[in-house]
Amino acid sequence: MSDTHTWDNIGMNEQTPREIVAELDKFIVGQDEAKRSVAIALRNRWRSRQLTGTMKDDIIPKNILMIGSTGVGKTEIARRLAKLVKAPFIKVEATKFTEVGYVGRDVESIVRDLAETAVRMVRQQRMDEVKEKAEELAEERILDVFVPEPKKSKNPLGRLFGNDADDDEKDEAKPAEPKYQAGREWVRKRLKKGELENELIEIDVEEAARPMVGMFSGSGLEGMGDNLQDMIGSLMPKRHRKRKVTVSAARKVFAQEEAAKLIDMDEVAEQAVYVAERSGIVFLDEIDKVAVRGNTGGADVSREGVQRDILPIVEGSTVMTKYGPVKTDHILFIAAGAFHTAKPSDLIPELQGRFPIRVELKSLRKEDFEKILTEPQNALIKQYQALLGIEGLEIIFEDSAISRIAQLACDVNDEAEDIGARRLHTLLEKLVEDVSFDAPDMTEKTVKIDAEYVDNKLAEIVKSSDLSQFIL
Repeated sequence: MSDTHTWDNIGMNEQTPREIVAELDKFIVGQDEAKRSVAIALRNRWRSRQLTGTMKDDIIPKNILMIGSTGVGKTEIARRLAKLVKAPFIKVEATKFTEVGYVGRDVESIVRDLAETAVRMVRQQRMDEVKEKAEELAEERILDVFVPEPKKSKNPLGRLFGNDADDDEKDEAKPAEPKYQAGREWVRKRLKKGELENELIEIDVEEAARPMVGMFSGSGLEGMGDNLQDMIGSLMPKRHRKRKVTVSAARKVFAQEEAAKLIDMDEVAEQAVYVAERSGIVFLDEIDKVAVRGNTGGADVSREGVQRDILPIVEGSTVMTKYGPVKTDHILFIAAGAFHTAKPSDLIPELQGRFPIRVELKSLRKEDFEKILTEPQNALIKQYQALLGIEGLEIIFEDSAISRIAQLACDVNDEAEDIGARRLHTLLEKLVEDVSFDAPDMTEKTVKIDAEYVDNKLAEIVKSSDLSQFIL
């Protein structure tokens, strides 16, 4: 059994709340209150890890409920948070669990999916640790393809007369043929110089077992289906097939196979369960869609049933996965919803009590849209400039154009459904549609976009009440 204390730092960072907010600011505009809440929740996790004794297990994460319209940054905050700490993270919609047994999913699949994510994360980390050794072994396999080991001559009647073992001992005692060794060293030098990277070679690769998709999709059968597939996979012999690939591609294939052989999957599973339990983050979206208003009846009964199914997972329970039992007590749950028609108080009281931190995300205004277009590392305007730069085009967005796009986004959000920053995607796509189409044939390689250009392309669409409905 491995020492679990050595795993405490996985999915954990020592950044202060202020530093965490500064990192989130690189990707998300505004929503300072939500950023502060998740930063404090993350820091409290680190603080609890420093405790000893029973107090360490007694302190559980304070789950967060984010309230805000679509497109204001709820999901992005949770996703960036998980990337920041390299923690297992999954996003699920609460509506997926409606009418379980008919079209819904088993609620425990949340934890099974989180365990799968943790296993992939830990496995990749272990493979990175043995990368150098795997690359060395991969090179030896490539050498085996170019310079196969000489076959030992066997006496066909040796085994019949009991002399085969003696022949093997004599063969092993003989030094490797100088010609064979010289050939390997010559090829090794050429490989080091990169002279053979584009050479085609035939290699033998293991075929991955194909999952039996859809066989066990019903409620309660998902976990059993996973275990049954694993059992069948272990019983079936490994299938191999020949492939013709370049030396460069063979190096990657062999390195992957050798790295997989060098890691202990039992230890990976054990560590992944621990990491999922202590560092896992579950983002429960559309929680407002299962809220119940007033008297329960009809579809409301089903929605309340979903809440009651989710409750044990959030409260703390043990879920059986194919990697072992996973306790959910220390998993951080972040729930989110627009709550346009329902209120947080419409959730069942037990579930409300499990989300003590409430954060209201504000609707985006013109100033926010301007920042979203230009400031983040992955800002939309930077994305379009990079894409069209591949065609040799330089797209220049003037300040007047950015201001006009932001204003149009506000206007359409006010008049139609408020879909937050997602409105910018549609407006920008329409704005550069002609340039994107003509880019390969354009002789003029610089395109300036100003307010007038924006008005020409977008103003008519926004003004027309009949057409504005198509801007999604």
